[in-house]
Amino acid sequence: VQLQASGGGLVQAGGSLRLSCKASGRPFGSHVMNWFRQAPGKEREFVAAVRWGTGREYYAAFAKGRFAISRDRSENTVSLQMNSLKPDDTAVYYCARGTSPADASSWGQGTLVTVSS
Repeated sequence: VQLQASGGGLVQAGGSLRLSCKASGRPFGSHVMNWFRQAPGKEREFVAAVRWGTGREYYAAFAKGRFAISRDRSENTVSLQMNSLKPDDTAVYYCARGTSPADASSWGQGTLVTVSS
């Protein structure tokens, strides 16, 4: 599978961005589509996930209440709506497919999100 992420950019603190990730093939119902991020000099961390079949959502603590993950099964796309962005959210964001939240075996290229203060 190929995963194509888009939507990153520069935004001021308090602003919003919507990231999208399109899969070249339709994920199976058992697949979980994840978003991870990696800030400069830091380890990659889990952000959010959605189970393709059921739509169940999973979030890292820092993402709850600010970020929302969704999937469009007709477009084979998963999106991450990010609101109330903070400078600490600055990172390269990656979408990835796996079989459980925070687990991934197929990765897309990242999209850079920069939040200015």
